[in-house]
Amino acid sequence: MGRKALFFDVDGTLFSETDRVVPESAKRALAETRKKGNLVFINSGRVLSNLGPVMELVEADGYLCGCGTYIQMAGEEIYSRRIPHERGIEVKKAIVRHGLDGVLEGIESCYFQKGDSPMEQVRRLKGFMQQGGHCSPCGWEEDCYDFDKFCVIADEHSDREGFFAFLKPDFQVIDRGNDFYECVPKDHSKATAIEMVLRKLGIGLEDAWVFGDSSNDLDMFQYVPNAVLMGKHDEILKQYASFVTKTVEDDGIEYAMKTLGLL
Repeated sequence: MGRKALFFDVDGTLFSETDRVVPESAKRALAETRKKGNLVFINSGRVLSNLGPVMELVEADGYLCGCGTYIQMAGEEIYSRRIPHERGIEVKKAIVRHGLDGVLEGIESCYFQKGDSPMEQVRRLKGFMQQGGHCSPCGWEEDCYDFDKFCVIADEHSDREGFFAFLKPDFQVIDRGNDFYECVPKDHSKATAIEMVLRKLGIGLEDAWVFGDSSNDLDMFQYVPNAVLMGKHDEILKQYASFVTKTVEDDGIEYAMKTLGLL
């Protein structure tokens, strides 16, 4: 039996969005499988600047960040793709022009418009990121940074159709529900990141396992045949799951890994 490569989504999979913690059972399971010789990777929509709390709580062999836009293994950057600077400036203007708001996500930090947003979801997200120290003092008006991906939030005044048409040439839009959209450069996803890591390590697809719960996990669920779905999940993933486990709060990670012989 060769070593396995295990890829874990963060929010709703490793990290409880209810309790705001990684359960001790999940930490224990990841540590045990690594002792067995398997490799553990965090594969998240979060960018590197927003992964700090998880990196402190969970030891891993690598971090696949921003839906495949950045990969770090053993402390070494092996891939990074930023939105070209001029295109980033156009994106910021288009978000405002079409009546949306949101957050720009980069390796160093995350960026919001200055002042209070009229959208409650944006205000909540900004407050949460400020609390965690993931929010830059630089606003959208400033031109001193680049970013990897971004999320936008719409309301009844937003021109979604016009904005998505503007993005169509070079971005994929993931509908996360509740008027929240994750926007990622085309040809990048959690699956492209897995493919790159497996190729670098010489591990076959049959020895890869993915764990997830939400719509931005769809690409990796379609790509990897060993797909573990959390008890609370987006229904779009269900047809691609090879195993459905319990929720993260009910020790779903440890339960699945024990049942599937990964411990």
